[in-house]
Amino acid sequence: MKRSQLILIVLGIIAIGGLYVLPTVVVDNESKADSISQESESPSSTDAVAMHEAELSPVQRLQINTLKLQIAETTSKEEVKSSTEEIAAIYQELGKYDSAGYYLSLAADQQSDMDLAEKAGKAYYEAFNFALDPEKVTYTAEQTRKYLTQVLDKDPTRLDLKTKVAMTYVSSPNPMQGITMLREVLEQDPQNEDGLYNMGLLSMQSGQYKLAAERFEELINYHPDNFQGQFYLAISYFEAKQNNKAKAQFEKLKMMTEDEVVLESIDSYLNKL
Repeated sequence: MKRSQLILIVLGIIAIGGLYVLPTVVVDNESKADSISQESESPSSTDAVAMHEAELSPVQRLQINTLKLQIAETTSKEEVKSSTEEIAAIYQELGKYDSAGYYLSLAADQQSDMDLAEKAGKAYYEAFNFALDPEKVTYTAEQTRKYLTQVLDKDPTRLDLKTKVAMTYVSSPNPMQGITMLREVLEQDPQNEDGLYNMGLLSMQSGQYKLAAERFEELINYHPDNFQGQFYLAISYFEAKQNNKAKAQFEKLKMMTEDEVVLESIDSYLNKL
């Protein structure tokens, strides 16, 4: 688990989106690689260009320009796909997931490639998870649904993708659609890790801590290595005033990590019991 994720956990963030860094989208219309309709661009893409340019290293800028040139000069679908994936990887390394999604979706649209569509949807989903601005949340959620639904239409058994689509609806004007989808996932696979975890989070978000505890109990029963689920179970017990269970769970957590930040947070909860 990444240290940044652990820090978010110990701060007790239980909302679906957390306190994350707002990403940027880069749009460069100078090459064939960027020939896409306005419909696919982020609402804030123009302003984001300058912000992104300031963060690119000279080496990264050279890599991206070289890859764009390769895309412009080739007619090979495989070479276009490979170069696009390399561009996306650079943006993902920088945490610019919507930029990665932009280029992956461009190639996916041009080639009707389901592999690229899945990668684009997943990149936009990462951007959705980090977005704070309501306009950005809406845009990345829509793009996630657009591309992951294409894959789901071809293969409805991809429950891992269905849970991601469901979570984008939870923050939409129609949150029950997302909850219904998560329930459908659990009906098909009662042990589904993402489904149980997200249902637990939603219960916490709505203040239903006893229900949340039940979800996280199921989760760690099937997936004991899910540390986030273990931690949220302890918090759910704590908030539900189930002090004995909370104490036992926090003590268990101390045996599962050596991270000082996490241990400090655990001790702070134990001192309140």
